[in-house]
Amino acid sequence: MKDYSLYDDRSQMLHYIDRYPKSFTRTPAEPLIERPLTLTERTGPVGLFGCGPLNLAAPKGVRATGQLITVKGRVMDEDGSPIRGAVIELWQANSAGKYIHAMDNHQAPIDPNFTGEGRLVTNEEGEYEFFSIKPGAYPVLESGWWWRPPHIHFSIFGVSWMDRYVTQIFFPGEPLNETDLLLNGVPDKETRNRLIFDFTDTTMGEINSIGYKRDFVLRGHRRTPEVD
Repeated sequence: MKDYSLYDDRSQMLHYIDRYPKSFTRTPAEPLIERPLTLTERTGPVGLFGCGPLNLAAPKGVRATGQLITVKGRVMDEDGSPIRGAVIELWQANSAGKYIHAMDNHQAPIDPNFTGEGRLVTNEEGEYEFFSIKPGAYPVLESGWWWRPPHIHFSIFGVSWMDRYVTQIFFPGEPLNETDLLLNGVPDKETRNRLIFDFTDTTMGEINSIGYKRDFVLRGHRRTPEVD
């Protein structure tokens, strides 16, 4: 059975973020109670298979509105070994900054050709790849001032439930990155950069897209910060 390193708070988002009231309700007020790991925590999803790159940009066969992007990377454990068969769930706003969700009150159009969600499985090398459109920024209406920069949500299930991981990855060069409460809730700049896509290249031809990359480390001191 695999043992797991403890979380290192220095590589994670602050528990309490000024001007973000939800952070005060999401963090336990009392110390956590330790308990031994059982088979339930040491196992994870099985029987799911990948079938090549996921296409969020045209899930219904019709291209969604927006700039096409290609995103790829690897999922690794604390030792840098690939996590094969990791289940990655994705969700994001459309190019106008709108989610298909009853609680999204942003007055922006819904794209009928874009659901903004999908699921894939890493290959033998822990690699993943998907096509999508670059999400738009959107206002946090109840704040009266805060706009979220473009970002994509990732939920990853590794080889065990101890590897369950949820975060948001942001795009480089976005001015709203400088004021986002969640991104800047990770105080260390080098650690914060683990939440930003790296630009890779552009492609032209049958598919015209901008390429980005982000690797994920699910455990240990190099763990990618969680942002939820």
